[in-house]
Amino acid sequence: LINPNIATVQTSKGLADQIFFVPVTPEFVTKVIEKVRPDGLFAAFGGQTALNCAVQLHRNGTLKKYGVKVLGTQIDSIVATEDRDVFKAGVESIGEQCALSACADTVEDAKKAAKEIGFPVLVRAAFALGGLGSGFASNEAELDVLLERAFANSSQVIIDECLKGWKELEYEVMRDSKDNCLVVCNMENLDPMGIHTGESIVVAPSQTLSNDEYHHLRAVAIKVIRHFGIVGEANIQYALDPYSKRYRIVEVNARLSRSSALASKATGYPLAYVAAKIALGHDLVSLRNLVTRCTTACFEPSLDYCVVKIPRWDIDKFPTVERTLGTQMKSVGEVMSIARSFPEAIQKALRMVNEGSVGFDESWYLRARTSAGTSKENNVEEEMRCAGPLRLWAIAHAFNTGYSVEKVHEITRIDRWFLGKLFSVHQARKRMESMGSLSALKEAGPEFLLRVKQLGFCDRQIGKAVKDTDLAVMQLRAGWNVRPCVKQVDTLAAEFPAQTNYLYLTYVGSQNDVVPLRTEKLAAHKDSLYDTAFGKGRLQEESGFNLPTKKSGVQRVQTSPSFSPRKSAIKTEEPPPPLDLNGEAQKPSFIVLGSGCYRIGASVEFDWSSVSAVRTLRETGHRAMVINCNPETVSTDYDESDRLYFEELTLETVLEICNFEQPAGTIVSVGGQTPNNLAPKLDKMGIHILGTAAQNIDRAEDRSKFSAMCDELGIDQPEWSEFVKMEEALSFAHMVGFPVLVRPSYVLSGAAMRVIDNEDQLKAFLGTSAVVEQEFPVVISKYIEHAREIEFDGIGRDGQVINYAISEHVEDAGTHSGDATLLLPSQRLHLETHRRVMHIASQLCKALNISGPFNVQFMSQEGSSSSVRAVKVIECNVRASRTVPFVSKTLNVNFIELATRVMLKQDVKPSPVYLYDFEFVACKAPMFSFQRLSGSDPHVGVEMQSTGEVACFGQNANEAFLK
Repeated sequence: LINPNIATVQTSKGLADQIFFVPVTPEFVTKVIEKVRPDGLFAAFGGQTALNCAVQLHRNGTLKKYGVKVLGTQIDSIVATEDRDVFKAGVESIGEQCALSACADTVEDAKKAAKEIGFPVLVRAAFALGGLGSGFASNEAELDVLLERAFANSSQVIIDECLKGWKELEYEVMRDSKDNCLVVCNMENLDPMGIHTGESIVVAPSQTLSNDEYHHLRAVAIKVIRHFGIVGEANIQYALDPYSKRYRIVEVNARLSRSSALASKATGYPLAYVAAKIALGHDLVSLRNLVTRCTTACFEPSLDYCVVKIPRWDIDKFPTVERTLGTQMKSVGEVMSIARSFPEAIQKALRMVNEGSVGFDESWYLRARTSAGTSKENNVEEEMRCAGPLRLWAIAHAFNTGYSVEKVHEITRIDRWFLGKLFSVHQARKRMESMGSLSALKEAGPEFLLRVKQLGFCDRQIGKAVKDTDLAVMQLRAGWNVRPCVKQVDTLAAEFPAQTNYLYLTYVGSQNDVVPLRTEKLAAHKDSLYDTAFGKGRLQEESGFNLPTKKSGVQRVQTSPSFSPRKSAIKTEEPPPPLDLNGEAQKPSFIVLGSGCYRIGASVEFDWSSVSAVRTLRETGHRAMVINCNPETVSTDYDESDRLYFEELTLETVLEICNFEQPAGTIVSVGGQTPNNLAPKLDKMGIHILGTAAQNIDRAEDRSKFSAMCDELGIDQPEWSEFVKMEEALSFAHMVGFPVLVRPSYVLSGAAMRVIDNEDQLKAFLGTSAVVEQEFPVVISKYIEHAREIEFDGIGRDGQVINYAISEHVEDAGTHSGDATLLLPSQRLHLETHRRVMHIASQLCKALNISGPFNVQFMSQEGSSSSVRAVKVIECNVRASRTVPFVSKTLNVNFIELATRVMLKQDVKPSPVYLYDFEFVACKAPMFSFQRLSGSDPHVGVEMQSTGEVACFGQNANEAFLK
């Protein structure tokens, strides 16, 4: 594997035979090929970067020279789908039509092409990832701007006819070398054409196509994929005119794309796994469906549920960037929700993507609008016409101010079917608001409450509508036993009996598909209910294709026991299970809370942490369940855990799952800030939290409690004060002198944190909603310039540090730690500083009685006169931090595995690594996406802005840094 991304699960030990942390560029890949002399190469699994690299290696003869075969789709087919002219000719030769387009290598050609096609046109760069350097031009002036941007990214520019307002559809297709071909999933974008698919809200399966349209487009997809000779997985995008049967083929991606990941999670059909098998020469008929384990992989999944994907944007972190969405991708993450109806699914997804949102409700739009400065006049029509991150909430606002479905459809061009469903949600909320109190809701009865829950309302939302608390609604619901059902994703819509561990909750249903994990009995020879991708229970051990009906002795879930003599016949086949007096299963089960939506500040590293925790739980003989809602992660692969709940990380949902499963404990410290924020609330509701106690998490997170604790322990920190009133803040700032740093409690990646230089800025910043609407106090501290920043990652056991790593930032303190370049082991720290850092970290670990992972950030002023008081604490996070994967892989000690064993109260030997014995230096560098955000101001500060990271190793700091 060649990948310099250190935070992801794929670069973990044992996943590949050899892992190279070098850049994915022809130069470095050639060096690796020279060294290891591989037989073959996969080009379709690493996105556009990998594809472009493979094409270059093919063109410059490297692959031929070393005799490396390309597996799966061949390079010629890849080029045919990537090069617009070849692609268009290919599509037209089989009687289909692309959007009118022309390629241009110069600005003059581009202008001529635009005139021939007729404005408005879409301009985009060829061979670019995520629509980089693209946009719409409605006249020559706009065209000039876009051309300059596109030619900066690519040697070729494509001019397309404008299909804005048409429906956008995608089909995921699988084909093997024997020409078996099938459509795995079709998806429909809620937004019409004109917005990049990575920016669109996507619904699967498509909801508004007629039967003819669906089948016609399916046939076309298979025809096109066969024509281009694709072996493996591909996706094809269409534009469909909603007023006639006209359609255009937009593009074909001959690789696994963002939508393939979504389709795999949406259907339960493991696309990448099957594509890899096909590339190695297997065919679809001989492979088996991993979910049912009794049918072949050559089938089209059928869905008895609805899936909605919503992207997440963090444009708020870039005050100067324009907020409209277009053909260039700006989103940094996405969520996916599964439910039995579209309203239920979309409301769930709206809550997953923004923790502050309660669903399809105008309040989030009104609140976010003030801080984001969305449209200048706060004009809701403008907001709907020019799609932005708040568009769906803006529609809720429009319905509330009296717009009709028809009017909204005219403005947004979103299909009336979707708008009609959203309108029904709006009407239900109106009805609850008209009730006005909880007692009126009681009078309406349990049927009404169930109906509202089926529309996807959460308790917070219902509570808000009837002017009461979410807890009151929760109690009412529990009293009436209005509870969600646990349903499984089995790819076959229950046509065959299937026992899967891929689950979701829904109120549209009458019974659970599974029993709680703790009561599921295991056969004597099986360690785990489900085979995993690693270790035990490889597929080859099973004999042929057992027919689903022939399995004797498998008690189906929730069938009433038959009172025939056959029951005793089964008993003799295996020894009777030992008597358990307390009715517990053989193994305790635990829940691990995942990271939720990727965003700036919480990304792949928390996926790595969650997966490490889950694997450790399973290796030590426990059962692990995951709750997460992010389709891009490994933790949401159904074979990683004993049970996967694809659900939102909210108090209500986690409580419902805990109520059903009754786990032995819950791990909150490996998923980043979202689960960490839930800890105190879950603790109050009586859920057992593993590791550090919830009140100690609170002491570390609540800035004023933490700062007070440091003062008690005599730990030095920048001068601070907490305040609720503006005057207090001003008097403190004048006392210590500007610049000052203002920051709220319980935040991730420095959200709403600012460095303030003067009085006017302070007044302006404190007026924004991000600060005003906090339920925790705001802390203001002196901002210290020209200090080094040091990062300490450790694992505590009952308040003692058992392993640690100290890395240093290349940049001065004041650059957010997620945006800084890190060196490990630290290169320029004094021995005294090192000792001081260790001492303070041990004090904090003891004071907070930490069991599990924690991270402390220090600053040191090494030039100052008194050396002892020079180390100050910035903050302490009692959870796995962003740097844990980097530290673990560099030191070759899995910190999360240690932490998980500590939380399980197992005996762990302290094994600190001596940093002076190191023969190499590791350097972690951030990746920024300023280029995609037009109007952004590329400088770093106390708020995190990077969207990814890489790490390389070298003999000294310079070599590592240059790589």
